[in-house]
Amino acid sequence: MGVSEDLEQVALQERELRLPRLDAQMAWELGTLLRNMAEERELPVVIDVRRFGQPMFYAAMDGSTPDNPEWVRRKSNVVARFHRSSYGVGLSLKEKNDSLEGRGLPVADYAAHGGSFPLVVEGAGIVGSVTVSGLPQRADHELVVEALCMLLRREYEVLRLKPELQ
Repeated sequence: MGVSEDLEQVALQERELRLPRLDAQMAWELGTLLRNMAEERELPVVIDVRRFGQPMFYAAMDGSTPDNPEWVRRKSNVVARFHRSSYGVGLSLKEKNDSLEGRGLPVADYAAHGGSFPLVVEGAGIVGSVTVSGLPQRADHELVVEALCMLLRREYEVLRLKPELQ
């Protein structure tokens, strides 16, 4: 898939994957679901679910590195700043031949790489993010989307990114 096709699909994901609420129980369910998926697949990831300014779930799987929490922080900052997925922001910048640095944002604090997704609550808007770090960025993004689809009982096959052309 090309950048524009991925951008269209990411926009659809962002519109469709909305939570009824974000409380401690919902954060636990989403985080635990991601952790179980990562454990079953032996994925070396860090998982973070947060309301902006409030960590609600965190797990570091075997094989994750000390760099992964820093990537989580930087990707989550992108969601908080732009109210879009970090992958969507990265694709938009790529399409415009732009960068976060070009917009005056320090790379020490922001990373427009896939893996952080906005948590939108019906009637309240974007209130937080769910972030995965440890895989290639497109795979980080898709793991989050797959978990949100499972949690919300949505069809992942309809919302997933199409396979990349080799």
